[in-house]
Parts: sequence; C-alpha cells; structure tokens
Amino acid sequence: MEPKPKRASVVSTKRGDDGTTGLLFGGERVFKDDLRTEAYGTIDEAVAALGLARAEADLKDLSGTLPRTIARLPDLILRLQRELFVVGAELATAPGREERQRPDETRVTARMVAGLDAMLLETEAAIEMPREFVVPGETRLSAALELSRTIVRRAERRAVTIRRADALENSEPTAESAAADQLISYLNRLADLLWILARAAEQGEARAATPSNPGKA
Repeated sequence: MEPKPKRASVVSTKRGDDGTTGLLFGGERVFKDDLRTEAYGTIDEAVAALGLARAEADLKDLSGTLPRTIARLPDLILRLQRELFVVGAELATAPGREERQRPDETRVTARMVAGLDAMLLETEAAIEMPREFVVPGETRLSAALELSRTIVRRAERRAVTIRRADALENSEPTAESAAADQLISYLNRLADLLWILARAAEQGEARAATPSNPGKA
C-alpha cells in the first residue's frame, strides 16, 4: 500500500525559516526583528491581551454578573481589537507602498482618534478618578485591561522609533508623516482609554483601586 502524500500546511509556508517575513502590499522581505515587524508584532500582542479582557467580560455577561455600568464593555473591547488591526496594517505596509492604504481599513485616521476621545470623555464622566498611582490587579478584568494598556504603550514606543527614523531621512513633513502622527496619537489615546476602562471595571464591581503608596491603603 502506497503511503499517502504529505499534505502541505495551510498556515506554515516555511518562507520565514530564514528569519525574514513579508510586509503588506508587497515589497522586499525584511528580517523579523525589523523596526516595523517589531511594531506590528507588538500590536498583535495587544490584540491578544485585549482578547483576555473580552473573554473575562463575556464570561461575566453569560453568568449574569457583568455590572450594568460596564454592560457595553465586551462590544467596546471587540471594536478596539478590530481597530488595532488597522494600526497593524499601517505599520506592516512596506515603505513606498503607502498610497495603497485605505483610510479606516489599513490606515489610521483622525476619525478613529476622535472616536477614542469621545469614549475617554464618556467613561471619565462615569467613574471616580483615583488621586494617585494605582497597582493593577484588583479584579481579573481590570488586570487584563491594564496588561493591554502596557502593551499598547510599548507599541507606541516602537511607532515613535519608526517615526524618528523616517524623520532622519526626510525632515520635511509629508502625507506619510502626517499619517504616522495619527497612528501615534491613536496609540496614545488608546492607552489612556484602557487605563480609564480598568478603573471602570473595578468600580463596576464595587472594588477600589489599590494605591501604589501602602500608607494610603
């Protein structure tokens, strides 16, 4: 009996075995520790961390223990995850292929930043703001949101590194640099929003954030 032919993996192309990967919209392959690869890989981490937060919120929703004050949180987190795919696509675009990006699909826009601003104001108005630094971990949901926040901050730092590297090559403002500024603004606002959402998650479960100063506990 002849052995069955081996089926090729749908996921693994083996092209990355040499430590390189392809960018969006074509272009030359780059090493997996390239600045852009590191940046959009960090975005991927943030999406996964937000998945933990959404799973926790969904679990509470299914069990009927999701507080009414944060009933919209699962849908909001999913929206943020999807928007981060837009951020990742922009970061993964090969240099010189920016004209192929589509607003709100593969390029961050001012509308997306404004959407975060609106969510920030709405959520801030519904919570009591801490008066000092807080220690994450009061609830599982808030801890997952805080973890997501720190990863988004790292993605922001990676994006700034790319922006500064581009500026060294061309100090004149361009459409591409303006788009990059929208991306950095988006990540900055998102990290702020996730901090606020963590506080909303805590307060929604009638838990107070733990202050960083043990004398204030």
